[in-house]
Amino acid sequence: MRALIVYCHPRPESFTAAIRDTVLERLTAAGAEIRLRDLYKDGFDPSLSAHELENYEDTALNTAPVASDVEDLRWCDTLIFIYPTWWYGLPAMLKGWLDRVLVPGVAFQMPDENGDIKPALTHITQLAVFTTCGASWWLTRMIGAPGRRTILRGVRLLCAKRCKTSFAAHYLMDSSTPESRARHLARVAAKADKLAGPRQAAKEAPA
Repeated sequence: MRALIVYCHPRPESFTAAIRDTVLERLTAAGAEIRLRDLYKDGFDPSLSAHELENYEDTALNTAPVASDVEDLRWCDTLIFIYPTWWYGLPAMLKGWLDRVLVPGVAFQMPDENGDIKPALTHITQLAVFTTCGASWWLTRMIGAPGRRTILRGVRLLCAKRCKTSFAAHYLMDSSTPESRARHLARVAAKADKLAGPRQAAKEAPA
């Protein structure tokens, strides 16, 4: 398993950081290869520049400004996003990462005159989202959960045909309790173990 974790939160002491650490701990225990992109810590620039937009469809030039991110994306078979849901969607930093890194020739192939885009992330067989939401489950659903849909529908369409998805959200985060947060971290751990597959169980089995 080669997992790329794209982590997005500006505060190192956040609960989102605890989610990240839980995922890292479980995948490491399973023997997974892991690469972590901490967008705020790395100082990632989310703005798609005029120059990048000019070269957007030129697959010989469009990856140059984000070459290391693209290399990680092409390396992984499991793509995991960990972020807080703000205004029902993705933080601007994370949306900018999608804008700048998931370019033609990397994430998809541009369509011909009569077609649609074609997926280019077919090496990715697992896609996961771990997030927090200030709103309740029903309100998030009523709005349409655009952040979740962007990744688990939009990005998912660019991955392998049978790409498996995983999702866990702590709703009503602003009124969370130590108990609710502990329960959520347990859910995250279970889902991370499932992503890692049977190797996790084998590793923990008694000799």
